[in-house]
Amino acid sequence: MRITGLDLRCCRFEQAVIAREATRDGIAHEGLEFLVFTVKTDEGPSASMFGFAGRSALGSGHLAAASLRPFVTGRNALDREAMWHDWRTADRWWHHLPIYLYGPLDCCLWLLGSMAAEQPLWRYIGGARGEIPVYASSLVLADAAAYQEEARTVRDAGLRAYKIHPPGRSLEEDIEIHRAVREAVGPGFALMSDPVAAYTLEEAVRFGRELEALGYLWLEEPLPDENFSALRELTRRLDLPVVGTEVIAKHPYSVAECISSRVVDAVRADVSWTGGITGALKTARLAEAFHMNCELHTTIFHPLEMVNLHLCGAVRNNSYFELLWPIPQFEFGLAEPLPVEDGMARMPTEPGLGVALDWDFIDNCTIARL
Repeated sequence: MRITGLDLRCCRFEQAVIAREATRDGIAHEGLEFLVFTVKTDEGPSASMFGFAGRSALGSGHLAAASLRPFVTGRNALDREAMWHDWRTADRWWHHLPIYLYGPLDCCLWLLGSMAAEQPLWRYIGGARGEIPVYASSLVLADAAAYQEEARTVRDAGLRAYKIHPPGRSLEEDIEIHRAVREAVGPGFALMSDPVAAYTLEEAVRFGRELEALGYLWLEEPLPDENFSALRELTRRLDLPVVGTEVIAKHPYSVAECISSRVVDAVRADVSWTGGITGALKTARLAEAFHMNCELHTTIFHPLEMVNLHLCGAVRNNSYFELLWPIPQFEFGLAEPLPVEDGMARMPTEPGLGVALDWDFIDNCTIARL
């Protein structure tokens, strides 16, 4: 199954708007940009997958076309492991691509393999479970009342947990928001917090102790992921699990120290930012060897979320399937909705991804083909 081509579409969905207040970067996302990778083979089958593109699909697309197309053309599509290792070397020497550009290519290779084997992707990887609970992950909201309302909506919709991305304007405000949400949903509903590197070490200790008293499930990325020494100290001082590593490049080698010396209590990975299924699976297996969870991180775009779901079905040391809320705001790219019902995501039974991409939508969003 030789690779004969890598087609890249640069896409922009104008209707997907994320307000400036919802991101903490001070910039409104007026339309979301993304890539669509298609790997073609000499035996006829092809596989396609969405790719993260940051603020520029054209910029990311040109990088991927210049670097990844010549790298994969002519290779056997089933030699995923060899390509993954060869790409590490090539990327170190000349390419230095963003962390999100190899993942979609690797996902396409796994899809080709699973379709050839006539197995759903999660079983082809190595089936572990047929369903997983779902939690909703907030954007940044205006105030405590807005978080309270959203948390109740998530709970009433049947989802199994809710994660807060607080505004980060002040520690006191963030603490008050987390108290208010606990009060709104009661003691029995699972809550998590992801401040996105908002605090100093001492602020994170104080914040974490507040969350311990409120019965939160975990504290995610309160400090920058690369600040190993401060994170290790925070993990030592808190009983509440500390979670991190989602934006560290070059998994699993880059997070090996985090796992072996307990820099954090659980690591993060996903099929978009962690080197595809191959990279995320390596991180999950490494964490498992140390009796540590690898909590899979949302990939934002639902076709990639579908691949993430398959990975959830192939590993045991991950607690939930994460989706950004409100779900309809990100519900595009697939011909059918994600298989979520009553707060549980259930693994597909059809070969490959188990659901088709929405090519009419992709065609309408395409701004360039490379």
